Amino acid sequence: MRPMRLHKREITDPEILREIIEECDVVRIGASDSDGIFVVPVNYGYDLSFQNGKADLKLYIHGAGEGRKAEAFASNPLVAVEMDRMVSVISGDYTCSYSCAYQSIMGNGSIRRLDGKQEKIYALTRIMEHMAPEAEIQFSPEMLARTAVFQINVDSFTGKERKQK
Repeated sequence: MRPMRLHKREITDPEILREIIEECDVVRIGASDSDGIFVVPVNYGYDLSFQNGKADLKLYIHGAGEGRKAEAFASNPLVAVEMDRMVSVISGDYTCSYSCAYQSIMGNGSIRRLDGKQEKIYALTRIMEHMAPEAEIQFSPEMLARTAVFQINVDSFTGKERKQK
């Protein structure tokens, strides 16, 4: 990955990175197809571990098995991901000096459709545990059959923040 231009804003602490991923509700996925580049916001679940200072991040999403998103993922599995959380507005002395205090994650990886029953159940469980941890989790065979589930192996990502002054 390219070094961050404003290195002082880079987040390297694994616990802060984990906190951002946990507290965000939406990941924006950048993909491309024959019509061009597009971004799709989706809810997600995840697995995150750190070994020898390297992060291993897997994101799980679900949706329809047909349509632009599914077709693009099948034809070109390379994707970009972004998630962020706004902390506060930073006011300024003039209009263009206003900004936001924020934290974000940006990365690249590859996406694949999960077809096995057990891997679909695992991924959907991770999504539910992230998005609705209090919900009872049950998957009917009909629901599993009609739901497309995808896993993004995030090859590299960075965390960035702008703090309130």
